[in-house]
Amino acid sequence: MLAQERFEGWLDDDHFLMSQVEGTRELFVRVSLPGGQRSVWKDARMEKPYFSHPLHLGNGSMIQYQKQDLYLVMPDGSEQQLTQDSSEEKNARLAFDKKTIAYTKDHDLYVYDIKKNIERRLTYDGSETVYNGWASWVYYEEILGRSSNHAAFWWSPDSRKLAFLRFDDAAVPEFRLLRSSGQHGDMELMYYPKAGDTNPNVQFIIVDVETGSLTRIEEDSLKDQYSAFPFWTPDSKHLLFQELNRSQDTLHIVCADPNTGTRKIIYKETQNTWVDFIEEITFLNQNSFVFRSNRSGWYNLYSMDLEGALTHLTPVPWGVLEISEIDLGHQQIYFYATGPIATDRHFFSVGINGQNLRQITSEPGWHQVKPSPNKSYFHDLYSTLNKVETSQILDGKGKPIFIFDAVEEDINKLAGVTVESLSIKTEDGFTLPGFWVLPKGFDPRHKYPVVFTVYGGPDAGRVLNFYQNFSADFYANHDIISITMDNRGSGKFGKKGMDYMHRSLGKWEIDDLISAVKWLRTLPFIDSTQIGITGSSYGGYVTCMALTNGADFFTHGVSLYPVTDWRLYDNVYTERYMDLPKENPEGYQMGSAIEQAYKLKGKLLIIHGMMDDNVHMQNTMQLVSRLQDLGKDFEMMMYPGERHGWGGAKRSHLSRLTQNFWKKHFRVIEHANLRP
Repeated sequence: MLAQERFEGWLDDDHFLMSQVEGTRELFVRVSLPGGQRSVWKDARMEKPYFSHPLHLGNGSMIQYQKQDLYLVMPDGSEQQLTQDSSEEKNARLAFDKKTIAYTKDHDLYVYDIKKNIERRLTYDGSETVYNGWASWVYYEEILGRSSNHAAFWWSPDSRKLAFLRFDDAAVPEFRLLRSSGQHGDMELMYYPKAGDTNPNVQFIIVDVETGSLTRIEEDSLKDQYSAFPFWTPDSKHLLFQELNRSQDTLHIVCADPNTGTRKIIYKETQNTWVDFIEEITFLNQNSFVFRSNRSGWYNLYSMDLEGALTHLTPVPWGVLEISEIDLGHQQIYFYATGPIATDRHFFSVGINGQNLRQITSEPGWHQVKPSPNKSYFHDLYSTLNKVETSQILDGKGKPIFIFDAVEEDINKLAGVTVESLSIKTEDGFTLPGFWVLPKGFDPRHKYPVVFTVYGGPDAGRVLNFYQNFSADFYANHDIISITMDNRGSGKFGKKGMDYMHRSLGKWEIDDLISAVKWLRTLPFIDSTQIGITGSSYGGYVTCMALTNGADFFTHGVSLYPVTDWRLYDNVYTERYMDLPKENPEGYQMGSAIEQAYKLKGKLLIIHGMMDDNVHMQNTMQLVSRLQDLGKDFEMMMYPGERHGWGGAKRSHLSRLTQNFWKKHFRVIEHANLRP
């Protein structure tokens, strides 16, 4: 994209800053609204708002890591070392008053008083299996998320207390990963509960950072459940957190007193299949908050007070994607949602009382919006699958009043690549969204192989209506049609579609893919003897199932670090959808690529990292063993020392490996990867 004019940011509610290219010179121009009058910005400088480092103290000073210790860096660049020991301080988090840092070290929780230059240890029982404020692996992977980096502690807004989770992995089964480097190799031990296994023991604790006193939240220690996602009320008088039972079909929001540990349940949600944790809660005041739930069948917004009074703010039959901002001054909530077309993303607002729901963006596509400070205007950047980005300013009613002058090149069109949206019907009434990329020089008189790129997991759709550059895409340059489509469980059909997958992972994903192949077979330019599929992780699992349960339709597959039997994957993710193995033996049997391996008749390449701590290479080894016992031919590549995805030289090797697989097995013509 060669932009002549580009939105850079809001100066105030009636003025924005844009960059403007004149020859080789870039100017910054101040634009007045609503008229669009322009003037060169008097500073002739651009000061973009940078993301603040979480340990920024103000006045130019900050806390940073150096050689596993914490340092105070002053505005003049001078440094003061705060911690000095052999143990690494992890996940340092600054209190709201910016006077104290919290972190974990050797599985215990510490704080550092910056003004007094004092470190205080808050817990004393951290060990190989006990972690204070450091998440056990399955919580890190499946509940708190990888972005947490295992951090499991949260400051109160008044900076006086920390809520943290204490984990005990003693009863969790061990799993060992083989590290093949060196003369004798090595084993990495991890505590990993697979489907049906014992979970870590988890407890919420509140600690007073000044006195060190601990308050344990009242919990039933005999309940097999998950506890997570605490949120402090703005006045620090209450801590909200969530409990999800082992079956993951009943969620409670609990309101606890941080001084006494007493608690009460203020919200209960039960579904016939599964309920997801509420990962974001935003407070409107000391007593009420907003959150997102699919209890209605679609992710919608709700508000609730601490007594449990619930208000449905967005009663619409489509998905709310995320809250963008809550404007308390104007009593408005701004959010992104799909609108009626599930592949779009639009910008909306609704009153905090649930009144006056309105859609601000109107053009089809995927929108990214930046409101002016007072919400009088909105910068809107959007595109579609086959339309490059448009940048514009909307007035308060969503009407375009300023269009940026930009040279937007349709790289796909220039390269001779065609991208088209698809709608694929299933026999039972679903219309599945998708798109295909037709290769350079596409000629409907010729026959083309096809490769599906898949993920396929519940609520994990990949078909989004925004522009993507496929000019350098391998398939587009090798006479291969590539297809991406979402199945019924992708989230595009709400919870109703997702619920099909309950207790039957591996069935509907393949059924919906088969519907697509049946449609492809009706097209004269499709070579039905060359129908490929590829994906990683869950997509690797779908690939294995397509080459076994879907062997009459799929002829070739590249499966990267796949789950091959759900009994081999972690319990939180697996049981959410499949229930416990003892409760659903038929589902686990039918959803196992190992058990379906006897059906393989196409060409399959399996790839795995030997140190994969998420989907253990055990999955691939057990599938390989079964295929060998069955006398089935296949291809395999292992990557020593690599985990669940990798970069560097081995990533380059992987790219060559997979591309050579398609070149070897498909009848392809290589096009020069040059733009005209």
